[in-house]
Parts: sequence; structure tokens; C-alpha cells
Amino acid sequence: MINRKSFITGIKGKKLTNQEIFFLRKHKPWGIILFTRNLDNINQIKKLTSDIKKIFKDKNYPIIIDQEGGRVNRLSKLISLDNFTSEYFGNVYVKNKKEFDISYKFFIDKISHLLKNLGININTLPVLDLRYKGSSNIIGDRSFSRNPEIVSKIGDLCIKYFKTNSIGTIIKHIPGHGLAKVDSHHFTPVVNKDLEYLKKNDFRSFNLKKSIFAMTGHVIFKKIDPINTVTHSKKLIKIIRNQIGFKNLIISDDISMKSLKLSIEDNTKRLFEAGCNLALHCNGNLKEMTIVAKNSPKVNSFIIKKTSEFYKILS
Repeated sequence: MINRKSFITGIKGKKLTNQEIFFLRKHKPWGIILFTRNLDNINQIKKLTSDIKKIFKDKNYPIIIDQEGGRVNRLSKLISLDNFTSEYFGNVYVKNKKEFDISYKFFIDKISHLLKNLGININTLPVLDLRYKGSSNIIGDRSFSRNPEIVSKIGDLCIKYFKTNSIGTIIKHIPGHGLAKVDSHHFTPVVNKDLEYLKKNDFRSFNLKKSIFAMTGHVIFKKIDPINTVTHSKKLIKIIRNQIGFKNLIISDDISMKSLKLSIEDNTKRLFEAGCNLALHCNGNLKEMTIVAKNSPKVNSFIIKKTSEFYKILS
């Protein structure tokens, strides 16, 4: 683990190419994230995750997926989860707490069983962003509720249930993406609310979460830092640390998203300068991956310590 670098990378296809194997051996990313393009059937996925772990000689090597339910379902070739959105579970939570407790735990147990069987050990949820009318649909039904209290409580259960099942979680998109009027995959969202409003609402659902990982949102909070998205903002990373109280590993959202306007090199350098711990790059473009790798430092003692805590969840 000591020789690894502080970035997470995607890969192009359903099996590792020779170029990718060379890249992984040379640059040693902290983890790998998988997408629908990488995932075909159970045997193929098991072979892929096994091949990745063999390169690093590490059965616990971090392999990540976005498996939220609803429309964010990277395992769509294996399982249909269209109806099981976060909004669905948020509504059940309000209507019938007992039914929620049974159904939500069952949902997470089933997802966890599938992920473990496939060799995947981190899921990028819960989404703790609030649902707002008139905001970009990029969050939409991926949010549990408009109410930060409900979002926070379901978030705590989500983290706990996955941990019980030996799966790590990444809360997102810290400190809140719900007010964004545009999709940060394509544009830069700018939020105009002041810190007091945000602390009572959007930031509140992220307070004191026990997840080992959190992912930033590429959002500008104009009244706190008018220039930088959260990912590149020292001011906002400080708020995440000191006021929201998140003490574990902060991962950037995908730095190839269009919300970030700098080059891949500058996007990478700036996120570390702002205080993020791990860079995330998803598109599997080897040229870009190499730039990210060259501009990502080796893992430091804090990352090693927190990764060890994550490994304990897996054992």
C-alpha cells in the first residue's frame, strides 16, 4: 500500500489491456472504479476484479462502483433496480417506518451480497444531497428527501448496513449538490445561498457521517468561494473538515467532468492543493490517466491509516 499513488482510475473495457496492466503496475493507483462499459456478466466481472487484485497482490484492493438503485445502476445487465430509487425509500420512510426498516435493509443486503460475489468492495452512496424543485435533474430521485433530517437519518442507516455487510461507502456530493441548477457533468453549477442557510439545510445532511469516504461536488458556492468549485476550494474543504466534521478520506468527483474548466493536469494538482486526499478520473482514456498519475502524490500516512480502517471493515 505504501507505494501507491493518491488517485482512482477507470479502465476502458471488459478486460485489462496490456497497456492498462503496464500502467497499473507502473503508477499503482489507490483504487479502480468500474462502469457499465466494464461489466457484462458474473463470470467476466469476477475475472476482471480478480485480475486487478492479482496485479496489486492484494485481496482487499479498493474496487469501486456507482450502484445506487434507480437509474444509477451499473449492473443493469445483471439486475433491474429501476423502482428502487432513493426517493422511493425516502417516501417509505415517511409513510411506514417499520416497512422501511425491513425493505431498506433487505435492499442493501442484496446489493452487498452481489457486490461481494463480484469482488467489488466500495459503493458510492448514500447520496446525501437534498431534493429541490427546479434544480437540475442530475440529483432528482437520487435524493431521499427535501428534509435534511430524513436524508441524514437514512444516510446513517445506509452507511451502517453496508459496513455490516463488509462494503465501504462514499457519501456524496459533499457538502451538497441539491441546489445545482445545471448538471456538473456538462456545466459548472453556481449556488447563491449564504453559509447560514447552507448549514441549516444542504450541509446539515452530511454532518458527522461515519463513512470512511466522501466525494466532493463540482459546485461553486458563490458566497463562500466565488471562483472555485468545492473540489478546488481550500475554504470549502476547511468547512467540510471543521464545520461538517468529516474527518476521513475526501475523494474528488470525476475530474474529467466539464464543470472543471482547467486542464487535466491542473485539475489534478489543484484538488490536492485544496485538501482533497484522492483524485478520481473515470473515462479510461490512457493519455489522461497518465497525466493524473504523474500529478498525484504517493499516498501519505493519513491515507494509509484510513485505508487500513477500511480494510478492517472487509475482514
